[in-house]
Amino acid sequence: MAGNGCIVTSSIPVKSVSSSAGRDSKQSVQDLSNVVQILLHQMQDKFHTMSDQIIGRINEMSTQIDDLEKNIADLMTQIILES
Repeated sequence: MAGNGCIVTSSIPVKSVSSSAGRDSKQSVQDLSNVVQILLHQMQDKFHTMSDQIIGRINEMSTQIDDLEKNIADLMTQIILES
């Protein structure tokens, strides 16, 4: 009711209110989808970074093991020659 005693009714059709809510709902779903996409991309980037770091460390360990094997073989050869 307005101050002059008249009843004020809404001029917005119910249909447009529900379609507006539908648009808001679709926008919310789209926003959530975008957030999930961004999070998945960030997780994928972190996974690749960690994978690269792990592979790098494995390669480094492999090189160190190869060096150790060579040093052991050299020491064994030296012991045999000194005997």
